[in-house]
Amino acid sequence: MTMSVQTETSTFEPSCPTSCNVTTWARRNCTAENLRRKFPITLWLPRYQCSWIQSDFIAGLTVALTVIPQGLAYAHLAELPLQYGLYSSFMGCLVYFLLGSSKDITLGPTAIMSLMVASYAEGDTTYAVALTLLCGCIQLGMGIFRLGFLVNFISFPVINGFTSAAAITIAFGQVKHVLGLHNIPRDFFPCVYYTFKNIGKTNLWDLLMGAVCFVLLLILKWLKDVKWDGPDEVGYSPTRWQQAGRKIVWLIGTARNAVVVVCAALVVVALKSQDIDVLTLTQQVQPGLPAFQPPAFTVHHGNTTETAADIFQGLGAGLAVVPLIGFLECIAIGKAFARQNNYRVDANQELLAIGMGNIVSSFVSSYPITGSFSRTAVNSHSGVKTPAGGLVTAAVVLLSLSVLTPSFHYIPQAALAAVIISAVLTMVDIRVLVKLWRLQKMDLLPLVCTFFGTFIGIEWGILAGVGVSAMILLFPQARPGILVDNKDVLILQPDRGLHYPGVDFIRTLLYDRALKEKPYRPVVLDCSHMASIDYTTIQGIKEVLEEFNRMRVPLIFAALKPHLQEVLTAADLPGFRCYATANEAASCIYEDGDPETNPFTPLLNAVQH
Repeated sequence: MTMSVQTETSTFEPSCPTSCNVTTWARRNCTAENLRRKFPITLWLPRYQCSWIQSDFIAGLTVALTVIPQGLAYAHLAELPLQYGLYSSFMGCLVYFLLGSSKDITLGPTAIMSLMVASYAEGDTTYAVALTLLCGCIQLGMGIFRLGFLVNFISFPVINGFTSAAAITIAFGQVKHVLGLHNIPRDFFPCVYYTFKNIGKTNLWDLLMGAVCFVLLLILKWLKDVKWDGPDEVGYSPTRWQQAGRKIVWLIGTARNAVVVVCAALVVVALKSQDIDVLTLTQQVQPGLPAFQPPAFTVHHGNTTETAADIFQGLGAGLAVVPLIGFLECIAIGKAFARQNNYRVDANQELLAIGMGNIVSSFVSSYPITGSFSRTAVNSHSGVKTPAGGLVTAAVVLLSLSVLTPSFHYIPQAALAAVIISAVLTMVDIRVLVKLWRLQKMDLLPLVCTFFGTFIGIEWGILAGVGVSAMILLFPQARPGILVDNKDVLILQPDRGLHYPGVDFIRTLLYDRALKEKPYRPVVLDCSHMASIDYTTIQGIKEVLEEFNRMRVPLIFAALKPHLQEVLTAADLPGFRCYATANEAASCIYEDGDPETNPFTPLLNAVQH
């Protein structure tokens, strides 16, 4: 049986209580049950079974064998010393063990977060660690105030365009390491230009090492995914030796990053033993565990000192982009595996977990972390039962920091580049273009804007995509569909609520259809689809009614919701009339010709003459 780790979803309560109801809010929210939901470990730990220990241990160990080489590679991508990749790989697992609502998610460094750290911290470790703390504080605040719903405003095309462009940026940024080139700019377009300009300076040994490592990674990935089909004999089952062999092949394929990096390091050791130094190696790695201390908010450069205000200014848009993308990446992964394994994740609880994970991780010199898709997949496919697998992952990473760091200097840069390229290529989704073209061509617009904008700058790509998505979302409000019934009485029925972006459109339509030429036509505005109204719309309705009254042409409202009728009545609109249905309103215009009982008779006489 698999443990389904989940938190219950409660109904919405105001997160910022006013002074008049703060006591009621506190009594309702500060309960033992609510506290247990904030610490999901209290829900699954009492039901933990001894039979799950083996599954969690194997999953945690397998994830550790994946995260160690990935951490080194991602630190290289983030333009930080390699040990910072491992500093970022253990504390998040420990925090998520206490606060996480998914059994599968594993927190740590990722390719996209590393790219953003490289962009905003620019290789400065103080900036990177400070960004981690600030990112965690923002995410924690969003979780406390239950702002997880904000992620719903970023559409799938925007996410897909961003991840595809980020993957291409990351992959091409590693080509310079595969070719052994130096002094290549980080930004995408200058990187492409100078890479091709200096391609004649390629180090063939680095190219050979990178190509061999990349091919090995592809082969090992294929071996991991092989489906072992037995003979077509009835009742066939593999022998124990066959089962053991398949398990070993699967384990080697799953830990392929570690296998390839270790093999590449052994090649370097063998070459150095023969006094052959032809490969570009990583820098020396500081040995030992990181000190547990608060992040520094001052940076000394010779005789100058950068203060906290300078760091805030230097991080700029990263203070908004990094927390949002980190949460978006984690919750997308969590929901995907929750659907696959039949449990739920709470977006607000995930914000609390990621936020606390980043805050605590900043005290061990981590750069920003989030959920990793590749390691979460490894965790899930390894049969993890609970978040306890993260304890094993953290322990193995700490052990490697204590023992293995002197050996990391023998890792070729080309090998780490191959690991990164093989990890991010799967993030480029070409098939979605075909699907969107067939199903909803308009959604291609935010995808394309985000995709190309990301090459200019991460924040510009996201802003462009979100902006275009918002325009697509709001355009129907500015140009609502109108059902027109062209009888003696003109009946107009908007297909959605009427709000201020569409006021001018409705006003123009009414003038063109009813007042453009004589004889003028009485109008019934069927409001059966209206659910809300704003002040600007009320002002627009007032101006339209004044114009129709001046022209002595009836304009009647029908099928208004009771609360909207109360609002419009209270607005004291000139000549405002409302009927239950459009047909009733149209009938009342002509059926009663007595001016004492039919207020529209003088207007009708003017229209007819």
